[in-house]
Amino acid sequence: MTSADLDDRPERTLLDRLERYYDAVPRHGARVEDFGPLTLFVREGQGWPFYARPARGWSGAVSAAAVARVRARQRELGIPESFEWIAETTPTLRAAIESSGLVVHEHPLMVLDPDAPVPAADALSGGLRVRTINSDDPALASALAVPHLAFAEPGTGVGSAGVTELAEAMRARAGDGSVERMVARIEAGQTSVAAAVEGGTALCAGQHQPVGSVSEIVGVGTLPTARRRGLGIAVTAALVADARSRGVETVFLSAGDDDVARIYARLGFRRVATALIAEPAE
Repeated sequence: MTSADLDDRPERTLLDRLERYYDAVPRHGARVEDFGPLTLFVREGQGWPFYARPARGWSGAVSAAAVARVRARQRELGIPESFEWIAETTPTLRAAIESSGLVVHEHPLMVLDPDAPVPAADALSGGLRVRTINSDDPALASALAVPHLAFAEPGTGVGSAGVTELAEAMRARAGDGSVERMVARIEAGQTSVAAAVEGGTALCAGQHQPVGSVSEIVGVGTLPTARRRGLGIAVTAALVADARSRGVETVFLSAGDDDVARIYARLGFRRVATALIAEPAE
């Protein structure tokens, strides 16, 4: 799909809505630095570092020089040299990014149609309990740790990390403030967490982050030894149900790859564009 293809399609309105969301969501915890066609979000305090992306409403070309200025500022601040954007809405950015030496990763950008029926989470998980995690839930720490193990072993196949590694990851993260920061976000209504819980421990977890009538599902990850049990799709269903209960009309996500996208398609998500993430080569 190209930017020209979008001009006479409903996806143009939809992608404009997602662009507004992408610009709004970092502003809860970041300061904004203006670089003309690009906006740099800089994390205030602890937490996940943000990125640069096209300035809201920018419709012109983005030069390699503009990318270089942002990268220089990121190096000055000691933050990751990362950029995120939608390929179809800013088609000129990729060439400028790649000419600077960054590597671009593609991810299917998928949206759930508002009328799509979504099965109950417990029905998808083989009976394992799936629930929304409140700020005082004892499973919160494991719900925050398990996606890190999942993303360290990417893919959909059963992996090696299990409950022992999860316990170690929780101990390593204890005292780093991540649980406290998430408690504050949950209580402020900025993030909702859902998890498939067994024996008090989250085997799969994810989040959605509502802004007005739009929310993105992020960070859905399953403990590698617990894969192939339907837990990821069950947690996603729980997040959709929670988002809808909060009045969210547009639920979207970026899939890791085409194989993962096919799993989300089982819930009714459809691909509407391509999300791009650029970072230095490893």
